[in-house]
Amino acid sequence: MTDIFTKFDLTGQTAVVTGGIGLLGRGFVKTLAQAGASVIVADINEKAAQSYAKELREEKLEARGIGVNVTDKNSVEGLVSKTVDTYGRLDVLVCSAAMDPKFDDSQTGQHSNTFEDYPLQMWNDALNVNLTGLFLCAQAAVKPMLEQDHGVIINICSTYGLTGPDQRIYERPGKAPRYKPVFYSVTKAGVLGLTRYLATYYAGKNIRANALTPGGVYNDHDEEFTRRYSYRTVMGRMADKDEMNGAMLFLASDASSYMTGSNLVVDGGWTAW
Repeated sequence: MTDIFTKFDLTGQTAVVTGGIGLLGRGFVKTLAQAGASVIVADINEKAAQSYAKELREEKLEARGIGVNVTDKNSVEGLVSKTVDTYGRLDVLVCSAAMDPKFDDSQTGQHSNTFEDYPLQMWNDALNVNLTGLFLCAQAAVKPMLEQDHGVIINICSTYGLTGPDQRIYERPGKAPRYKPVFYSVTKAGVLGLTRYLATYYAGKNIRANALTPGGVYNDHDEEFTRRYSYRTVMGRMADKDEMNGAMLFLASDASSYMTGSNLVVDGGWTAW
């Protein structure tokens, strides 16, 4: 039997992580590089992607930064073309780019929108990034994967793709109602549908597609939100941002060689109640 640790080794492989400078994306990039892969940090912020890749090269890890707009077919195809031109192959695609409105970012204003009055443009913008973006990335990436007879696709989902949001955790006494927007649950549920479609469509082609579903990851949330969210989890806390990296590497590597069309949930027990 092969040493189990060799199954996690990605030496000689090339990986692309979209949303590569995001909260989870940065950890995914570094983890894949530490496992031996050459990694493309793909992000709409090209300057930041290149800066992070340079930082990793200074740590003796192989990475390059490429700007990409996942909603633009030409941009996505350019990303894949540059990846293959640089490293000769594409083995792992991690789709981590997504719109996920937090209460402390530039999209804060939309949290006051009720479902009845939710703006159509915001809905369309989110579907374009969170679903069409994954469709375009997978569509482009599978072409070199088919040629080399090997490929792994990992789509990042969310517990809100499995359950409806508990809107109570966003409430604040004496303040106007706030809501997790409708698009987030709908698009993340769609991620699972696309993942299963890809897994079955490429049956027998040595291309595996799985989803990774993180629970809430702590990112300087306010004390009240952290308390309410943590109360809903079996483990009584939010995740640290590095606690998804092991699961992602498992899915990317031969350690999960008998998995496709699956959804790996890492949520501290949120969905176990």
